[in-house]
Amino acid sequence: MRNLTKAVAIAAMLAFPVASFAAQAPAAKAQAPAPAAKAQTPAPAPATKAPAEKAEHASKKVATKSASGTVKSVSDSQLVITKGSGKSAKDETFVVNASTTKTGTVEAGAHVSVHYTQEGTTMTATAITASAPKAAKHSGKK
Repeated sequence: MRNLTKAVAIAAMLAFPVASFAAQAPAAKAQAPAPAAKAQTPAPAPATKAPAEKAEHASKKVATKSASGTVKSVSDSQLVITKGSGKSAKDETFVVNASTTKTGTVEAGAHVSVHYTQEGTTMTATAITASAPKAAKHSGKK
């Protein structure tokens, strides 16, 4: 019961500022063309927008992540790497664009380290660093 009460209280606290900000946005647009309305707007109005702007900037910031593995396939628009080996192997697909920086030769079999940003389910590579593919091990037995 206590957890339910806390959840309702938190939901109410979050819903109220969002609803009041949404109600202010159309009013601000309606007042913007009239110069007299700007003169009547008190100083606290920008103060109420400041937290919303900070939240907006925070949501636009996308965390940079990194992954490494062996290149399975590569093209001009995407890179597929395999992380792990055996049964735990997992393929990850990255979007490659013109702003992606590539260091080394990115080709199938090469070991790469990928720095990327993730928005939703889309992983966009920002930097790819490749090292030469590992040579086959020779057995020393004769």
